[in-house]
Amino acid sequence: MPRKVDGRLIASLAAVYIIWSSTYWAMRVAVTELPALWMASVRFLSAGIVLLLVGRRRLGAWPTKQDWIRVAPIGVLLFLGGNGFVAIAEETVSSGGAAVVCATMPLWVGVLGMAVGEPPTSREWLALGLGFAGVVVLMGGPALDGRTLHVGLVIAAPACWGLGSIIARRLSSPATKDAPTLSGMEMITGGIALLIGGFVRGERVPTNPSAEAIGALVYLWIFGSLIAFTAYSWLLQNTRAVVATSYAYVNPILAVLIGAALAGEALGVSTLVANVLIISAIALALTRKRGADKR
Repeated sequence: MPRKVDGRLIASLAAVYIIWSSTYWAMRVAVTELPALWMASVRFLSAGIVLLLVGRRRLGAWPTKQDWIRVAPIGVLLFLGGNGFVAIAEETVSSGGAAVVCATMPLWVGVLGMAVGEPPTSREWLALGLGFAGVVVLMGGPALDGRTLHVGLVIAAPACWGLGSIIARRLSSPATKDAPTLSGMEMITGGIALLIGGFVRGERVPTNPSAEAIGALVYLWIFGSLIAFTAYSWLLQNTRAVVATSYAYVNPILAVLIGAALAGEALGVSTLVANVLIISAIALALTRKRGADKR
């Protein structure tokens, strides 16, 4: 008898595959007029409050003080480090280039797993070298043209996201096992960190942003935060890490194509070569040899 397909799994994968591919372009549009960290803070704080209320209705209780303490570092890593760094970087870095670099996140998960007693295999080390070779190639082409600080931030962003994801998988309380509640807590703590970061950067909110910039922010809030991140939290808690991070195969390709189609971003040879190297590295890292780990 064929195995029944879990509709939640299909819907969650579709969300992180398709929606997250488009958020790089939407972020690029938003930061042309809106301050990067405050834009992200508004997006995540508002979405986090909505999701926390949904979680409260599902669980019948609020998260405990200990839950908040455990989740806070994850929120900072995912949203200030992972998303905030990308938002700042896209002030000068193309959306496609940012997406290709961020595709190295699963490789960072393998390396950072050493900190929690899960050292990379020789296969994963090979994948890591291949993936970072892709980043080096990308740095020599137009897709990663930008200020030196911005290039550094976009390279650091997937490492922050990977570390936050590793820690999130180890949470075990009822509140942190509920996808809307966990997502809401992470977004609220991360949104507060982004707000503080905006003050430190001296960001100022424009008085008359265009409808295009506001529309991009609304899209990021509803689709990128409420829908796609909740789907990702569900995947982290209910599937193997290989499945949860498999969006990394799809996002860079779609994001590059979206950026080229909607914003005329360069599709240079270095971008294509980097895409092939990084996606090949992820395929190598996330696939197992036949007969290995049958769990």
